[in-house]
Amino acid sequence: MKHWKETGEILGRVIELAALDRRASLATVVRILGSAYRRPGAKFLVEDDGRTTGGVSGGCLEADVREVALEVTRTFEPRLLHYDTGSDDRTVWGLGLGCNGSVDVFVQPATTPAARRVFSALRASLEGDAPLASSTVISGPAAGRSVLVGPGGTLASSADDGGQGAVLARLADDCLSSERSCVRRLGAAEVFTEALTPPPHLVVCGAGDDARPLVACAADAGFRVTIVDHRPAYLSAERFPAATARLALRADDEVAATLPAGPRTCAVVMTHSLGKDREWLRRFLAADPIYVGLLGPRERCARLLDEVGAPEHAPVFGPVGLDIGAEGPEQIAISVVAELLGVLSRREPSHLRGKERAIHA
Repeated sequence: MKHWKETGEILGRVIELAALDRRASLATVVRILGSAYRRPGAKFLVEDDGRTTGGVSGGCLEADVREVALEVTRTFEPRLLHYDTGSDDRTVWGLGLGCNGSVDVFVQPATTPAARRVFSALRASLEGDAPLASSTVISGPAAGRSVLVGPGGTLASSADDGGQGAVLARLADDCLSSERSCVRRLGAAEVFTEALTPPPHLVVCGAGDDARPLVACAADAGFRVTIVDHRPAYLSAERFPAATARLALRADDEVAATLPAGPRTCAVVMTHSLGKDREWLRRFLAADPIYVGLLGPRERCARLLDEVGAPEHAPVFGPVGLDIGAEGPEQIAISVVAELLGVLSRREPSHLRGKERAIHA
């Protein structure tokens, strides 16, 4: 879900640069083997003056990728890079990092007319709430050609040949259904197909000061955050700059029925009012969420659950957050977002040092 937000921000910058008649190149992680800091789809924008946005690693690859990207910006020739992050720094592209993995990165011109057709359509589509997939040729004479598809079919294409475009669209459509990014062969070439799934919504009920770090932390993690409160003065952009929406609502307002709902929706109820928390909890339990967090001590949470008649296995997490010894709004925000990520990934939180498989397995 992080890729959705990151991609939108980077492509917004690409569009700005193109409007100024400036050049840039886009580097994308297309394949990893073993341990890697970023996953396929991670992006790194390099502008013609060397400024960058995003990243393809934890900082160990960016310097080299930046130099290659500047060359691609000058020549308009895409490059497919392979990095071995193992301990042997004598191999070709060996970095001697001891990370025991490999990373393939595709670098392409980002501001050419052909690239902009797809990138502009993708940037606009990221404002919606539908899954997307794009197939890009990453090797061979057609490297850089791409097709973007959504649930309704092809949205944009930079492929010159209609037959090639149709094949790329079929590959993208396959990944749209599976929601998995992958690299596949297309004759002598390779194609990277990226599946982009809309990030989950998080509705935070209560715009007190303790909600500010939660909204900021959740937005940074990739959530689309809506903050609601019955007091309009508390909902200023200055207080919640990272929120996707700021709504002056009470739980019993008719317009509250238009709030995000369904299994891709999470909510945290923290109005600091027993009555208001009760009504928000009642509304969200009827909206089939995957997660409802309740701020407050165990006894208060149990009382609220009893008063709304919550079923035994309702997805209510109260007290909200992971037990990491958090104190104060900022640390509590981290514990709540960590719990949210664990629930969404269906993982029981634990120490990575105790995991025998790869981190992202």
